[in-house]
Amino acid sequence: MRLSDCHNIGDFRAFARARLPFPVFDYIDGAADDEVTKARNTQSYDCVDLVPDVLAGVESIDTSCTILGRKSALPLMLSPTAVQRAFHWQGETAVAKAAEKFGLWFGISSLATRSIEEIAALTAGPKLFQLYVHKDKGLNTHMIERCQQSGFDALALTVDTIVSGKRERCLRSGFTTPPRFTPASVWSYATRPRWTLDYLLREKFRLPNLDTHVTEGSSKAVSIAEYFNTMLDTSMDWDTAAAIRQQWGGKFVLKGVMSAGDARRAVQIGADAIMISNHGGRQLDGGRAPFDQLPEIVDAVGGEIEIICDGGIRRGTHALKALCSGASAASGGRLYLYALAAAGQDGVERALGILKDEIERGMRLMGVTNIAALNRDRLRTR
Repeated sequence: MRLSDCHNIGDFRAFARARLPFPVFDYIDGAADDEVTKARNTQSYDCVDLVPDVLAGVESIDTSCTILGRKSALPLMLSPTAVQRAFHWQGETAVAKAAEKFGLWFGISSLATRSIEEIAALTAGPKLFQLYVHKDKGLNTHMIERCQQSGFDALALTVDTIVSGKRERCLRSGFTTPPRFTPASVWSYATRPRWTLDYLLREKFRLPNLDTHVTEGSSKAVSIAEYFNTMLDTSMDWDTAAAIRQQWGGKFVLKGVMSAGDARRAVQIGADAIMISNHGGRQLDGGRAPFDQLPEIVDAVGGEIEIICDGGIRRGTHALKALCSGASAASGGRLYLYALAAAGQDGVERALGILKDEIERGMRLMGVTNIAALNRDRLRTR
């Protein structure tokens, strides 16, 4: 394949599969248990239909909105995802530059392969840091302080990864961070020489937001499941979240909220936004899709807090459906990770360009000129 052959996110997925050793591809593409929830995340958008108006005068449209106090050119955020340099040597650098070019929010993970300071120096665009709460409270404080000093715009506390989901593809492949060659996977690495040479000859793989305190993931190879199950704080509760919000002092997001009751609790502790998310189906298989839960949560807290529908987005019309259902914005990770793995920054930019075109075209065909005009009157359930 060539980059010019990619016309949708599914094409980027096929391109990434051809480019990556199978353990790396399966880490991006895989999910928990039978991967039912992962599939449902996208399929749920097929259960509602858009209802267009015609003769609406859509020569000029405005796709922009405000998310967490900063303007976004599209109602779309690039969710934080871990270990991006395992997928392409440019890693978070490519995604940050592409996000700035398109005027979008961009998030980095605690397990990012670029440091908080590097990302801050790289882009003036809106930046979010995803915090995993570790047992080492000094590490948690250190990351928060680095984000404060670097001028990050928001902190997202991830609340759905107290323990790791059972990611069976990773169990079979033996994927670790840093990636390591195993007898079962060595042929796949050998037949992907571009990826393998980049990994071996470019800068050393590390997790610079963590390696000041822990060796796991940088100089000591571990699986993501092992990392989560041994390093993260299983005692985290609502008091923990409230304390982190106070310590941070800026825009605060809870990522991983899936129930109306938890959404109300998020309002009560003063969160600025929630991300309705099941971690891309990588945690609790058999759980509901974010889009399925969106109307119930909007009815419970709509207008009191920003609501970001995270996961399953593969088309611009998916983002429009989320907004029609009451979300402030949509977000996703795989929608740009496949493109990153396929072609680095050029791939991410092409993917974002395609999604931008789909959002603009969808709005014109629906007869709406601005994001505020997207509401439940535009949807019908099948």
